[in-house]
Amino acid sequence: MKAYLLKLLYPCLLICLVLPLSGKASGYADIQPIALKCEHLENPIGVDAAHPRLSWMMSDNRTGAKQTAYRIVVGTDSLAVRNGKGVTWETGKVLSSNNLVIYNGKALAAFTKYFWLLELWDKDGKAIPAKQVSSFETGMMGMENWKGTWISDRNDVNILPAPYFRKVFSAAKKVKSARAYIAVAGLYELYLNGKKVGNHRLDPMYTRFDRRNLYVSYDVTAQVQSGKNAIGVLLGNGWYNHQSIAVWNFDKAPWRARPTFCMDLRITYSDGSTEVIASENSWKSSPSPITFNSIYTAEHYDARLEQPGWNTVDFNDSRWRGVTMRAAPSKNIVSQVMHPIRNVEEIPAKTMQKFNDTTYVYDLGRNIAGVSKIKVKGEAGTVIRIKHGERLYANGHVDLSNIDVYHRPKDKNDPFQVDIITLSGNADEFMAKFNYKGFQYIEVTSSKPVELTKESITGYFMHSDVPATGTISSSNPLIDRLWWATNNSYLSNLFGYPTDCPQREKNGWTGDGHFAIETGLYNFDAITVYEKWLADHRDEQQPNGVLPDIIPTGGWGYGTANGTDWTSTIAIIPWNIYMFYGDNKLLSDSYGNIKEYVDYVTQISPNGLTSFGRGDWVPVKSQSSLEYTSSVYYYVDAVILSKAAKMFGKQSDYAFYSTLAEKIKTAINTKYFNRETAIYGKGVQTELSVALQWGIVPEEFKARVAENLAKRVAADGMHLDVGVLGAKAILNALSDNGQAETAYKIAAQDTYPSWGWWIVNGATTLYENWNIQATQDISLNHMMFGEIGGWFFKGLGGIKIDEQQPGFKNILLKPNFVSGLDHFEATHDGPYGKIVSSWKRSGNSVIYKVTVPANSSATVYFPLAGGKKAYKGTQMLTDKLAIGAGNYQFEIK
Repeated sequence: MKAYLLKLLYPCLLICLVLPLSGKASGYADIQPIALKCEHLENPIGVDAAHPRLSWMMSDNRTGAKQTAYRIVVGTDSLAVRNGKGVTWETGKVLSSNNLVIYNGKALAAFTKYFWLLELWDKDGKAIPAKQVSSFETGMMGMENWKGTWISDRNDVNILPAPYFRKVFSAAKKVKSARAYIAVAGLYELYLNGKKVGNHRLDPMYTRFDRRNLYVSYDVTAQVQSGKNAIGVLLGNGWYNHQSIAVWNFDKAPWRARPTFCMDLRITYSDGSTEVIASENSWKSSPSPITFNSIYTAEHYDARLEQPGWNTVDFNDSRWRGVTMRAAPSKNIVSQVMHPIRNVEEIPAKTMQKFNDTTYVYDLGRNIAGVSKIKVKGEAGTVIRIKHGERLYANGHVDLSNIDVYHRPKDKNDPFQVDIITLSGNADEFMAKFNYKGFQYIEVTSSKPVELTKESITGYFMHSDVPATGTISSSNPLIDRLWWATNNSYLSNLFGYPTDCPQREKNGWTGDGHFAIETGLYNFDAITVYEKWLADHRDEQQPNGVLPDIIPTGGWGYGTANGTDWTSTIAIIPWNIYMFYGDNKLLSDSYGNIKEYVDYVTQISPNGLTSFGRGDWVPVKSQSSLEYTSSVYYYVDAVILSKAAKMFGKQSDYAFYSTLAEKIKTAINTKYFNRETAIYGKGVQTELSVALQWGIVPEEFKARVAENLAKRVAADGMHLDVGVLGAKAILNALSDNGQAETAYKIAAQDTYPSWGWWIVNGATTLYENWNIQATQDISLNHMMFGEIGGWFFKGLGGIKIDEQQPGFKNILLKPNFVSGLDHFEATHDGPYGKIVSSWKRSGNSVIYKVTVPANSSATVYFPLAGGKKAYKGTQMLTDKLAIGAGNYQFEIK
């Protein structure tokens, strides 16, 4: 009998013994809050927000997993917080599935580290014990807390060498913690006791310097030693003192001055006392070996001028000069709480061609934004010129003709994208500190023979180091390669603000920024960059509501073409941030600016139509009506404004702007829509696309307009005939309205004109012109045609936002199983976790797999045309299914 019972119980005993070890017995071993963030960063320091945002995810892999309540405890004592006691804020148990909460406790004190604990309750109402304590640390929390004075060297804007600064101080007691806060107009590198602080590049981020400056915070506890210490600061020009001349007139910017900085090194000793080592008139300064630096062109360096140990305690600075005190560049100095620029990827040279003993050409094998590093030894005084470009002449030398077109040098001393170094006679190493370039090829020429190898040059891909959040993979290598190239271009154009290209302009073109917003947000966690850039928008907006079409700007861009198709960034980007993150702070911060902007356009467009804009830039061949496309974006802005007004309880605004939106829509359709033929304008691809993309088409006509668009594409040889506005719209317009097959054929096209045509011709980034042989507008690293990188997630993977439950709280899954693909998978790490939409053909069936993260849900729309049926196991489904969190597999046959 015992043996019989044991036999019956054995499987149960085995489960009880094995599952707890793997964490699967009850599921609770894997259930916990994860990815705790403050202001969308993990454990940030230098937080200035009086009411910072706290957010998290829930790790729970059970089907239907969700959060039913949360409790947050905040305090300054980590042990007390870990034990669930916080004197700063205690929410109590809140019955809510929200995973983003605004701090609403006691007023936060400056220079204080706060710890926070998060407790969750699961779908069954069971408390999940918190396993970690997160933190955030406040910064200045106001201008009045600065101790330092703004200082500079005693030179003017025309002096070329970058200045060194140094200060020796003593830490008399045992150091408990130390923080460095540094605000700079220009660029800087900070050193303590001979070592660089942090791994950021090109700090601080570029702003409108006379209206807002950023400071950066560092934990330097490990670098401050008992006794004597040395601080070193090296300043670069950046956009603040633009010494190069180009058509954008940054050399005439109203803020222009010699670079300057303000610094507080705040030390807390073990006895609780504090000391601040601040920038003031006892600091000393000297010219550095960087003899010229331009964010726009290049950097020059003379290794013979090095001062070894200049940033260490024992250096003899008796020949150094004093400093000058300066007024603050602005009265708005705020913390830079965002993902920084870094050297993210090291890229060795793929090939080297030696022409002779003074000329070498390197190929990195791909186009990047960033810098090169050279290691070289030669006779003292030898001048090395390092030219960076995207193309080669037929003879194998580097060709700059496609990217140096806007440079206006006053002499030959500032060549474009050419670093110039003078050798010391020892083994020298150089990498630009205050410049970046766009390039694939590097040509090294020297005034005297030098011996270089393939390993002498290394490339560094630099960009805002935003975490990746999206992936795709498919059975078509062209699609995968195109997605990769699109991301390369996106990152190459992300330097604290989105740019158009990393070589010839580096400008924050507004149109390029919002054309690529969805591609950016499906693939990267870039909210901190966009929040900073929209603050730049608010700084630049004129009192009448007008925005320039490059932001930031030194004054250029307030002309007649900076209209709705470009500067609708002010509305489109905050709305997309709200859609992707479920966070309406940026939309709230920008609400008044959107309103001022729409009011201005309304003032100059009383009949509901406007020609305020730039138009469908760089089309293949067809032209679209400027009034039509600009009016569509005017409508988009009014719709966003009306939705925001409703969200924020501004009823009168909601009534006014929703009525305005209908007026604009009616005006567009009255003038440009032929209801008999279901054609907009002349019926070219862009005109049909933008009407569908942006909701202009009356519901009963959408299918016909989409069919006409598909016919037009077929008539154009299944190729694109669009500029930037059409490229943003066409794929979505087709796939969202029953024409996904045509959309995919365009996306997978590999002959001219198409995205794929670039790829099969060797592109590793996106280009500025469909025509590779174009004589102008032919940067080889541009983002304005980049919407395709977002469309892969929407049009093929079907991962879409539910506007009623944004931030992927409820995911809309609308995949398209297009012919020509055997499988496709898209993943996106949203605010609740990883979303997976994956399909694969199996005989006559398609197996569709879905992952919905905990605390979210999804609505699945199965494409069941042609009599197809959807099944979950043996259960037949309708064409629409609501599901909770979990992993699912469906079959469509």
